[in-house]
Amino acid sequence: MPRSRRPGRVRGSLLALALLAPVLLGTAPGGSGETISLSGKGPGQRLDVTLTQVVDPAPPAGPEPAGSDRLVATRFRLENTGTSGYQDSPAPAAHLLDSAGRRYTGDDVPTTAGPAFPETVDLDPGGTAEGFITFRIPADADPAAVQFALNTGLADDVGQWSLPLP
Repeated sequence: MPRSRRPGRVRGSLLALALLAPVLLGTAPGGSGETISLSGKGPGQRLDVTLTQVVDPAPPAGPEPAGSDRLVATRFRLENTGTSGYQDSPAPAAHLLDSAGRRYTGDDVPTTAGPAFPETVDLDPGGTAEGFITFRIPADADPAAVQFALNTGLADDVGQWSLPLP
């Protein structure tokens, strides 16, 4: 008769898989607040991306989130270190992973944490931009990592930062 797994072991296995998947898929891992250099799909596309702050929970600037959701705001700094201009939408380029292995896509939900990125960021070589990307997650979710990739999240090069930040 097969042995059943305890729920804690399954949850732990899912977390390990969620956190190891980027490494197995060629993702650049980052420590808390570390700058990660990422390439895009176009020639000369390269950004240095830094996760500088996490606000959890992030108070909404407008109506409260629906149901039992909460908002988590993440502040990124983007610097174009490539040789060509870069134009992208940062919110859908970011994902939050929770300890159960669920993945949440970034949104432009306004919070009181600080200003969000504009819908489209346009950076010449050497240019920088800073802003918040917000995630709507269940109230009981435990954030474990944040990921970012160029080209609206479609580039092969993905950066990952462990949470919480120090």
